[in-house]
Order: sequence, then C-alpha cells, then structure tokens
Amino acid sequence: QVQLVESGGGLVQAGDSLRLSCAASGRTFSNDGMGWFRQAPGKEREFVATISWSGSSTYYADSVKGRFIIFRDRAKNTVDLHMNSLKPEDTAVYYCAAETTYASGTSWRANYWGQGTQVTVSS
Repeated sequence: QVQLVESGGGLVQAGDSLRLSCAASGRTFSNDGMGWFRQAPGKEREFVATISWSGSSTYYADSVKGRFIIFRDRAKNTVDLHMNSLKPEDTAVYYCAAETTYASGTSWRANYWGQGTQVTVSS
C-alpha cells in the first residue's frame, strides 16, 4: 500500500519559516516527479511546487516563487518544502503528492496524495 506521510505543519507568525517533510512508503518514486499542493478554506486545491525525478528541475506557483524551495532525497524517498517569509495567505492544508505531471491547459496533477498537514500563518 502506497502512503505519503507529511509532517512539519504548525502555527507560525508572518515572516517566519517552516519546513514540511513527506516520506513515501509502499513503492519508490525515484523515477517520478513529486510535489506539494495546498488547499485554503473555501478554495480549491492548488499547485505549490514540484520537482523532477532527478531533482534537476523545479517549478513553483507564482505566489510562492522566491520564498519556497522544494528538494528531494531519492534514496530516502522523501520530498521537503522549505517555506520562508510566510504570509497569512499561505495558510492552508498542504498535501504531498507523487507522480506529478503537467497537463497542458490544466496545470499540475498527481496520482498519489498524502493526508495533508495544516499550516497556519498569523499576521
């Protein structure tokens, strides 16, 4: 059974940093893209960041570009998201994702999802 388990969420103040971690089990994703999505209250889930199977390519939503950094450890089957200069609008449930792909005209998708971890940024 494939599982993606996130950790590292919490309550922080605006301007703070936070690191989210995701550990995959049940199969290896070393040859697949992995990433992060988020869903704020009353909104649809949206793409945040993704990293290619090799780690050589990364893509970010415009709203987090320059503040968030995604990286992975293929050997450990993990993907992390370093979030800096957090803003109240970053408040959301953050989901780890695997087998991320880009669908033209639709944006990023994933085939596997974690259960989510809450990030709350107070002003």
